[in-house]
Amino acid sequence: MVLTKEELIECLQKEARILTHLCGKVRPEMLDYRPTGKQRSMLELLRYLTVMGRVLVRSVKAGRFLVEEWNAAEAKAAGMEFRAVAEDLEALAAEYAAMVGAFTEEELRGEVELFGSRQRRGPMLVDIVVCGHAAYRAQLFCYLKSCGREELNTMNLWAGVDGAM
Repeated sequence: MVLTKEELIECLQKEARILTHLCGKVRPEMLDYRPTGKQRSMLELLRYLTVMGRVLVRSVKAGRFLVEEWNAAEAKAAGMEFRAVAEDLEALAAEYAAMVGAFTEEELRGEVELFGSRQRRGPMLVDIVVCGHAAYRAQLFCYLKSCGREELNTMNLWAGVDGAM
């Protein structure tokens, strides 16, 4: 692996921390914002993020997409209020440490096929979970900027901190 297991955990925890930081920039009046009628609202995007990483990590470990678990997690998330979503997202860093920590080195090097792609579990975790987080946090950042959070900058998006450039 290009990354050690510990480095992969650190990457996922950083993503969780940045997501929590950006979630803290959401104001109640922004929750229904959606760029177009067919895109997720801000709250729907945050709810999705409570599901995405967790179920994908477990799916990669299982070697198959856990459809029933995904559907159950989405159903649970659909009823979550913003405060519950924010609390749920705050728990991600510790959960990633536990979930990825449970992989053996052999499992991380083992191949699986998910979503039409066959690759080793470690790189797949980077491709679909770490990169998924980066993409969705950029979307969340754009939503926040569209809702008037003009003070947000690259530091918020890439480092998860308030700060001057």
